[in-house]
Amino acid sequence: MLRWLTGAQINPGWPATLGPLRTQGGAVALRPVKLRDAKSWSDLRIRNQNTLLPWEPTGIGSWAERHHPSAWPPLYSVLRSEAKRGTVLPFVIELDGQYIGQLTVGNIQRGAVRSAWIGYWVDAQHVGQGIATAAVALGVDHCFGPVGLHRLDATVQPANVASQAVLTKIGFRREGLLERYMDVNKRWRDHILFALTAEEVVGSAAETLVRAGRASFH
Repeated sequence: MLRWLTGAQINPGWPATLGPLRTQGGAVALRPVKLRDAKSWSDLRIRNQNTLLPWEPTGIGSWAERHHPSAWPPLYSVLRSEAKRGTVLPFVIELDGQYIGQLTVGNIQRGAVRSAWIGYWVDAQHVGQGIATAAVALGVDHCFGPVGLHRLDATVQPANVASQAVLTKIGFRREGLLERYMDVNKRWRDHILFALTAEEVVGSAAETLVRAGRASFH
């Protein structure tokens, strides 16, 4: 079963520990970002520069500067503040208890919309093992469950076939092409808009993976 551990902040889905789901690569779980993640975050981001740079928004300064351990505390402070306000859910993706990536739900809107976007990245050494797919499934179920959202969006560059596969395995559908949508690697890039609403999930996203033989409950 999935375990939801929620606090009393404004955000009904924060903090929370989600999972695990067992995949080909191991046991996948999500947990809140922590201040002590600085070195793990920095090491992973710097090691994965070549695989992450083509897909991420253009930043100020060099990749090494932006991902030095000293850059984590101010970033963590912003993420924690936004999480308490109920606008962001910043998670670490763990594989058998080891930090190997992140999943973030952002721009959480309430009222009549009840929507957000979801984004993720995983260490290149663990790609192709169903880990990102399991992590996104856990995030989807949390958003459509305790968080109370109705819709999730994800934007992916047309060339990022692997990320598109992660989304479609869970049930996200393509809604259209966003032309020159985001400044990525110093150029305005087209992105495909994917979306999923609560009504489209049969049972849960985790159960969708289990039924397809892509994961199992730990």
